[in-house]
Amino acid sequence: MSRWNDSKSYFVRGDSGRNVGAKGSSSPSFVVMPKRNSSVVGREFGIGVRNAIEQSGMTQRQLAELLDWQEAKISDMVQGKGGVTEAEVRELLAYCRVDRDEVRRLLALYNESREKGYLRFMEGGALVPLRTLMNHERGTSKITTWSLTVVPGLMQIAAYIRALMESSSVIKPADIDGAIRMKLERQALFHGDREFVFYLHESALRLPVGGPAVMRAQLLHMLTMTMRPYITLRIVPTSIGAHAGVATSFIKLEYEKHPPVIWLEALRTGLFLDDAETMSAYDDLLKLLDVQALSVEESRELIIGALPPEQQPPLDHE
Repeated sequence: MSRWNDSKSYFVRGDSGRNVGAKGSSSPSFVVMPKRNSSVVGREFGIGVRNAIEQSGMTQRQLAELLDWQEAKISDMVQGKGGVTEAEVRELLAYCRVDRDEVRRLLALYNESREKGYLRFMEGGALVPLRTLMNHERGTSKITTWSLTVVPGLMQIAAYIRALMESSSVIKPADIDGAIRMKLERQALFHGDREFVFYLHESALRLPVGGPAVMRAQLLHMLTMTMRPYITLRIVPTSIGAHAGVATSFIKLEYEKHPPVIWLEALRTGLFLDDAETMSAYDDLLKLLDVQALSVEESRELIIGALPPEQQPPLDHE
């Protein structure tokens, strides 16, 4: 496992090999990050570069003219594809007047961008892993979620989020309102240009987060969301006993132009996995969940059945 000296972010290696341009390299400023399909770390680097350019007030074309570069070179950088030296990264960031801490963060990402996987700690605030996830969700074509114990985050209403945050051991009371705003902001992803598939265990419907009133509102919201044609929600029933997803919850992010990645969230961390062997294992898990989960209509009936009789909407069996 490779660790930055000046931050609390870690990268989990899926491949062996020398870390070119990292600490100990004889001439890091002259090693070029080769152009390639971007990794999850490379895209995180690219997001940071794009933000730096936007905050400078310049366009990519204006910056390219100042640097005497082809505009395509900057385009490759913001897409995480490489093709630049560390010295060139430093030069670009200097023109953008990026502060010292952000320069260190982006250079660390640059040097680790060929590694597989990306582990993000909560150093700098409890919402850092969530913001990292949101950055990578924006370019997706499909998001598949498996949730073992609670309603998936993208479907949570504000009162449900607040109840979860108030019971958390890592979220400070002063951060709760900000966490709610960020989680609701994340739901702006819901529109028809990407597909959403949600698998969740029945226990998520039965756990009384926030009390009966909050749970009623949450279940009704889920039913409403399932009416959207680009959302599929299926429930793994308690009655089947042991199931394929018993180990952990996760999110699979798929892209049109990049390989897919898996997102895992723990108490104080978020972890991206993108190596082929891991992706194959999670694909096999999803295939099993697809077999074990109820149909879309059966899942709707189960949600409706969890509501008080007087609040149950009519079933549509057309």
